[in-house]
Amino acid sequence: MHETVIDQDTYESERFLLRPLRISDVGLISMYASDENLARATRSIPHPLPPGTIENLIKRAHQPDRVEDVWVLDGSASGHAEVLGLISLCRMDRAQSEVFYWVAPAFWNVGFATEAVRTLLAANPHNAAQYFAEAFQDNPGSARVLTNCGFDYLGDAEAFSIARNAVVQTWTYMLKIES
Repeated sequence: MHETVIDQDTYESERFLLRPLRISDVGLISMYASDENLARATRSIPHPLPPGTIENLIKRAHQPDRVEDVWVLDGSASGHAEVLGLISLCRMDRAQSEVFYWVAPAFWNVGFATEAVRTLLAANPHNAAQYFAEAFQDNPGSARVLTNCGFDYLGDAEAFSIARNAVVQTWTYMLKIES
């Protein structure tokens, strides 16, 4: 199967590359996304992970009319795993984007999420004037990632988590990009 060429740049951080998804990522992403602790920390990963979920994610990420760009945290050039996690930007209106990310549980608490968010914000591939993000209130580590990257707390909200099959309380954050 040939890889689809998409118009999405690769960005280099100190310990990994942020690169577009490829078909060969299915195995590692599926393995990590199957972890219940990871799934419960996200809005969109179901648990148990149904067959074909990651293949569909990659297919959507390659669509020319997509509203969300997804990058793999690829640590292979630095001796780490080829997939450490994912980060994405979802386009919103008025020059705004929303940041989503997850890091595989084996790599939690080593700063990969903060490094990925900082790298993507510095590149600003959507030319956004503002970024939004959220963290589940029972995941203070994710909130620290956002505050460490300069996001300001906006307030409390809620979001539906597929893995939990429940509405979860969130903290909402915003970052205004200096022009």
